Amino acid sequence: MAQPLSPPPSSPPPASTHPVGSPEGDAPRFGWLPAPGSWKFHLLLSAVAIFILGPLGGIAASYMNFSLGFFVGGQVLAGILGSAVTYGYGPEGKHGANYMQTMAASVASMCAMSVLIQAMVWLGMPQPPAWHLMLFVGCVGMFGVGVGMLYTPLLVDRLQLDYPSGYAVANILRALTDKRLLKASIAKLGGGTGLGALVAALTERVAAVSASGLSASTIGAGMVVGSRITVPAVVGGLLGYAFTPYLRSIGWLGAEEPFRKIGFLIGLAMICGAAVVDLSLLAVQAVERVRNRAKAPADEVPAWKQVSLPKLFGWVGFWGVAVVVVATRMLEQPLGFILFGLALSLLFVLINGIAYGITDQNPISSAFVISVLLMSLLGLKNPVVGVMAASILLISTSVGVDMQQDRSTGWRLGTDRTLQFRYQVIGIVMGAVLCVGLARVFMSAYPVLAINQLDNPEAPVGQWSSAMTYKFVGAIRSLGSLSEHTVKALLFGLVLGFVIEVARKVLKRNARYQGFLKGSRAGYAVGWTMDSVLLSSPYASSFGGFVNLPSALWFGVGGLVSSLWNTLTRKGAPHVAGSPGEGEALPEDMSTTSLVGGGLIAGESLYFLFVGLAGLLTLLW
Repeated sequence: MAQPLSPPPSSPPPASTHPVGSPEGDAPRFGWLPAPGSWKFHLLLSAVAIFILGPLGGIAASYMNFSLGFFVGGQVLAGILGSAVTYGYGPEGKHGANYMQTMAASVASMCAMSVLIQAMVWLGMPQPPAWHLMLFVGCVGMFGVGVGMLYTPLLVDRLQLDYPSGYAVANILRALTDKRLLKASIAKLGGGTGLGALVAALTERVAAVSASGLSASTIGAGMVVGSRITVPAVVGGLLGYAFTPYLRSIGWLGAEEPFRKIGFLIGLAMICGAAVVDLSLLAVQAVERVRNRAKAPADEVPAWKQVSLPKLFGWVGFWGVAVVVVATRMLEQPLGFILFGLALSLLFVLINGIAYGITDQNPISSAFVISVLLMSLLGLKNPVVGVMAASILLISTSVGVDMQQDRSTGWRLGTDRTLQFRYQVIGIVMGAVLCVGLARVFMSAYPVLAINQLDNPEAPVGQWSSAMTYKFVGAIRSLGSLSEHTVKALLFGLVLGFVIEVARKVLKRNARYQGFLKGSRAGYAVGWTMDSVLLSSPYASSFGGFVNLPSALWFGVGGLVSSLWNTLTRKGAPHVAGSPGEGEALPEDMSTTSLVGGGLIAGESLYFLFVGLAGLLTLLW
């Protein structure tokens, strides 16, 4: 995989000897706060997250999906507000804030899935009792977090993917609880946040800015990951744009359809092809690791990283069985396609986790569509069965990838992984209840949400565009009519991703080539060109097929600005401003571009979150 110009450190900042969350933690800075690690401490964090931060993000996520067709998870807001609660614990308060944002983000992710219930209504599916749906959604969510945790050692610890929003949240939590980092970075982080909110407001209110495709979070994500990730996305988008007339001429696209109508299929297949190569190599390494396990030092894995794999496999198996029982017995769905949905979840939690880790984009809609296409190949024609099976994939992918991003934040902070998992599980329970409850409340209060806009394109829906539901139902209704060019596009992307990743692995293992890259400026330029343009990572270049070309271009702008700035200003590790002598070195991910980029993501997220809440309050009163 291509790495950003300034990759994350090989290990996160070391955790405290007595981190918050353990009974041996230091006494709180403010004496009236519960002792760190005590049951009162965890009760305080859970109460704030489950009753305030979680519903706040969940209501906004549900509303935004019904109205706009996208949502923001609320990690940023939860991180900021959570830090205010734990500030009295000093620098180690960042762990408590991380627990709270983990739980709150789980609630928001689950609430965003309320559009699945809207899709069921559009398709004319009889509505089962609310508690049946809550139980089904909850079981799928539990299965998804378990799968996400299984892939954490691979994506977070071994591949060390960036997870740009994970960068942003980790930086915020540290900056708001650590005086040293606060002094060095708050101006950059705050400036980026303010700029992100301003850009978001301009894109919403000024037509010319909106038409340009400008997005603060897109630029911010590019600034975090660097040009070796963003330029391939631009190249992929430009190639798609160039080939659009040809694709229209051969019938792969309609006369007015954009490249991404077929590009997202090619992109997802490219990721699958590359993942086959990487997973094969990792399997070989895993076998070798098992053989040499006896030689490994006993303390190889830090305590805060340790999880019980047998218990984790048991968790995934138990909730997988629970999903099958609830779906087949209570919701009367066929066993075969429910098992198919579970199997696809195992694949797409990995694939989407890689995509999210690199680009800050979780293409859950594309994963949903891919699952529908595959069910078409298997002969499924019942849309109700299709939406139920595909919803397993959608929910699992949403919460599983969210789990991985939260673990990336914890990786940077040294937060206890097992405790973070427990907080996320509680969030899933609350989220399952709110998901169904909010769907019923919204659709009862606003009957227009029950109108199938595909069948009634002239219906006056006002602000309730329900773009995500429109996409889901449109895909589901194509069951049984999979076109020949769709199959060809998937096969083309699969082969292309596989071949490119094999070629990249061969070059990476060529000692003479690697020596040339490291030996001169010319070698560096050749390496950058190969990584970014000529033989770019399928994981990165596929992003150009997921989004419109303007979004890919702004993503590229962020990466180029970041890489140029870091190259021109690199004079060793960053230091704390105003410290004596050369200063105290800061973590690598606290660079200027990382802070500003994270601020841009935070600013846009906060802006749209508050816009969503304000819109809901306006409608209710």
